[in-house]
Formats: sequence, structure tokens, C-alpha cells
Amino acid sequence: MKRIGHYVDGQQVDGGDRVGPVYNPATGEQTGEVALASASDLETAVSAAQKAQPGWRATPLSKRQDIMFKLRQIVTDRKEELARIITAEHGKVVSDAAGEVSRGLENVDWCTNLMQQLKGDYSENVANGVDVHSVRQPLGVVACITPFNFPVMIPLWMATTAIACGNAVILKPSERDPSAALWLAEAFAEAGLPAGVLNVVNGDADTVNAILDHKAISAVSFVGSTPIAEKIYTRAAANGKRVQALGGAKNHMVVMPDADLDSAADAAVSAAYGSAGERCMAVSVAVAVGEAGDALVEKIAERMPKLKVGDGTDPESEMGPLITQAARDRVAGYVEGASGEGAKVVVDGTEQKFDNDGFFIGVSLVDDVKPGMKVYDDEIFGPVLSVVRVDSYDEAVDLINANQYANGVAVFTRDGKTARQFEFDIEVGMVGVNVPIPVPIGTFSFGGWKRSLFGDTHMYGAEGFNFYTRRKVVTTRWPEPSESQISLGFPTH
Repeated sequence: MKRIGHYVDGQQVDGGDRVGPVYNPATGEQTGEVALASASDLETAVSAAQKAQPGWRATPLSKRQDIMFKLRQIVTDRKEELARIITAEHGKVVSDAAGEVSRGLENVDWCTNLMQQLKGDYSENVANGVDVHSVRQPLGVVACITPFNFPVMIPLWMATTAIACGNAVILKPSERDPSAALWLAEAFAEAGLPAGVLNVVNGDADTVNAILDHKAISAVSFVGSTPIAEKIYTRAAANGKRVQALGGAKNHMVVMPDADLDSAADAAVSAAYGSAGERCMAVSVAVAVGEAGDALVEKIAERMPKLKVGDGTDPESEMGPLITQAARDRVAGYVEGASGEGAKVVVDGTEQKFDNDGFFIGVSLVDDVKPGMKVYDDEIFGPVLSVVRVDSYDEAVDLINANQYANGVAVFTRDGKTARQFEFDIEVGMVGVNVPIPVPIGTFSFGGWKRSLFGDTHMYGAEGFNFYTRRKVVTTRWPEPSESQISLGFPTH
């Protein structure tokens, strides 16, 4: 059985006796065991980061930028290899895993432009002989706590930006699929990153708590569920750390009566069931406005039997298993309980049978869903699409704006005025117009509103550089000796 340890100070280490299982979700078999870091393991990694960070901060921007270019080439050349590592431990199909890698590379591209992103400002002669300039400087040692559903993309969002800014990083990936993070650490080293600048520490909740309490860690980035995000934000902020904690989602897709319903149905199926619904930007609620309802449900239902659910390594598979058996059972519970809450189960994915012991479940469609039902209120994180019917555009907007989550939303319409008004009215961080999964490109930033985000800063792009740096303002004057005088008054211009 494969032993998965840590990556500290430029080399892989086994870790201690505390371990957790790693499975192949497509077979249900345990394929490895991952070391769960102790306080001592974390201390060793933080010490390595503290030792490496001053030299990395002093490294010229041109050399940092060159490492980013090399990293981009290494990951691009070996994308298939990395995608298969993702599939082996997460379960998503290889093509989807490759897409994840590509989206992560968008941020690496952004970081190759770090000279522009780290520029300061300068104003001369703001007062008599006085100049003022500002610079961006790194925070020091920062921690990145990443989720199981994107074991490459989100580390490339967080750690790459933090490193480009001159920080040293403690990366704590999900213990469910940890191997991809170790692969990335080796790729960084191959690209020329000095030892100790990126350290991968595997672990569980105890490890996370140790990170949140460690005095030498200046900032924490996190992606996960809302309850955990809130706890991380509260504890880390109480310890004086800068925090960005992205939480859960309940992404709605509004379908207006004038929409192209075939396009809307294709989009709903793609966005709801891709990666088995284990995406924080997955569409989990279709909001059918007026007469769109019956036709939309019919078109979605007729597409569902054609989906091929199977092992992610099978080129014919379109959707793989869920990450664990517990996740599979939890998702099934929402479908099985929906009718008892008054909803109508149109397609029951729990009835689909599979030939092996993997963590598979079929795709489900639930109609006549209303707020207050668990299938609506909770973040299911599985291949379940709920349909809520409303009579008007205003009712659709009110429904979405009343939801505690505000990560992503979409509207399908052929009317430009409706689309523009929707963008204006909706209280959600990322909006798609005829785009079901509006994940911004790397030049913008990713993040929701309300209880989908704890902290003030979104992830990657310009806001990522803001999060991982702090501003220093320098006021300069070079007076002649004859100009020196004592003045107890407040300085003025």
C-alpha cells in the first residue's frame, strides 16, 4: 500500500504514526495511507518556511517570474500524468481532471506577469521637497488549506500567487486526495523554487487547528463548506491572521420563458452533473420562470439516461463516483427524503445499479422543490438537480437573494434587457448570462458573497495579489542643513 507523507524543505518525508486511508473511489479499494501531521511535523515545516522566506523575498522579481514560466511549462507538458493522479484519488473523469489543470494554469499565467502585479505607486513633490511612494511586500509565511474537489486547481490559485508575491507557503491539501499536491511541490522544485518556500503538510482537523493557532503563520486561505469556513475565519482572525475563507454554495440557474430551452437543458445537465456535482460552482437549483417549467423539466429528464457514469479512467465515462462511501450515502439520503417533504422525484439516481463496489450514484432530478425542504436548503454536493417553479422574474430574484449562499448564479434568456437587469438586481458574487458555471478567467477574481465568503478578499487575480501582500508607504525628504528646525505642530503641506 502506498505511503503518502509530507514535503518539507525540498524533500518528501514519511511523517509519524498517525495515518488516514486514501481510496480509489471507482473501486472502493484503499490504495494508500496518508500521514496526518502532528504539531511537531507542522513545526518542522514552518521552521523550514521561516528559514527560506527571507531569501525568497530578496530574490529578484525577474527570477521569480522565470520560475513561474518554467512551472507552467512543466505542468503543461505533463498534464495527462497529473490528471490521472487526480482521477485515481478523486474519481472525476480524466478529461475533467485535465480541465481542472488547465484552469489552474490560468493563474500561473497571471503570475508570470508578477512584475506588473507587484508595482507600487510614486508621487513626487507632494509638499515642498517631499516625495511619497508605496511598495508591496510579502506577509511572510502563509497557509493554504485546499479542498478535495479540486486538488490541483485551487492549490495553483492559492500557493502560486502567494509564492509569486514573495511568501513561503504551508500547503495543507485534503487528506482524501493528497498525492496531487506532492506532485505540484516536486514540479515547483524542478522549476527552480528554493527548498523550504513550498512545504506540503498532510493532515486532518487537528492539523488545521494547529495551523490556525501557529504564531508564525501570517495568513490563511481556505476553500470548503460554510460551517468549516466560518470556524476557520473566526479562529484565525482571533489569532491576528489575515483570512480568506470561501464557503459553500447553492447555485441557482434562472430559465426565463424566452430562453432557448434546449440550450438551457444542455447547460443544466452539464453544470449539475459534471464531476458528480462535487463542484462549488455546480448548478444545484434550476429556477423555471412561468411557462418554462414543464418543458424544461421534460428536456432535462430526457437527456439524463444518456449520461455514462463509470470509472473515470474509462474514456467513455462522463461522470465518475463520489469521493467516499459516506458522501454517496449522504447524497442518496437527500433524494430518498425529497418526496416526503412534498417534492417530486422525476429521476431517481439512487436506483441505478453498478457492477463494482465504487462510490457511484446515478444522477437525480427533483421537481416542485421549495425553500424549507432539505433538498433545497442544504448544500448537497452531489449529482442532484432541484427545480423550483416561480411565476415571475421578480419572484426568481427574491428567491435567490433570500438564500444564505451567494457564490454563483446564472440566467438563461434571449432578452438583453432582462439579462442586464438581472446582473443589476442579483446579490451574488459571480454571475453568468447564458453561462451556467461562471468561473472567472484568471485575470479576474473568484469569490462569492454572504455566507459563501468569510473575509474581504476574493481569490486569485488582482485580489489574490492584494491578499498576499501588504502596502508600505514611504515619505522622503532630503533637506539642506540650513532648513532644519524644531516644530511641534502637526505636519502640513
